[in-house]
Amino acid sequence: MQISSKASRFFDSADQREYAFCQRINRMVRFRALLHYFQVVSRLGDGWFWYALILVIPFLEPEAGAGLALLMTLTGLICTLTYKLLKHKLIRERPFISFPSINCGTPPLDRYSFPSGHTLHAACFQAMLFATIPTLALVTLPFTLSVAASRVVLGLHYPTDVVAGALIGSLMGYLSTLYFLSDFLTLFPG
Repeated sequence: MQISSKASRFFDSADQREYAFCQRINRMVRFRALLHYFQVVSRLGDGWFWYALILVIPFLEPEAGAGLALLMTLTGLICTLTYKLLKHKLIRERPFISFPSINCGTPPLDRYSFPSGHTLHAACFQAMLFATIPTLALVTLPFTLSVAASRVVLGLHYPTDVVAGALIGSLMGYLSTLYFLSDFLTLFPG
């Protein structure tokens, strides 16, 4: 039996269980200020916020910033490959596709929803920052949480997509920092 058919049966059941919650959260898009806020957060979460942060880190942390920025870039690329592979193997439709009563608050970057790539990247980078620059991690934490919330509010993801993205991303960021940071820091001695 194929992975996608097993996943399809699982997701069909999960979609039904998560539908009512998604619909309630998605009602927030009726408030223009909230819709606009989450649209901006989502757009920045497309990568722009993280690209800017990665470019700034070497200036914020002259000793270790260049190595960390490079590691974040490479880990981010691996995150992209990971979530794209998972989405195309597991094939879960987005809530607004499966349930017309859920409004799509912004156009998605791709078709499938599991796991949330935005949340995966945000959690990955957040974990890397907590491991290396905790004060900066505290500053970026509200943005990361807003990115995760935006995925459900905008009708693009189910809560389990977001939780899975957060778990996978956090693990990838933690392991990347744990196993590779010292190697990258030696590339750019302070």
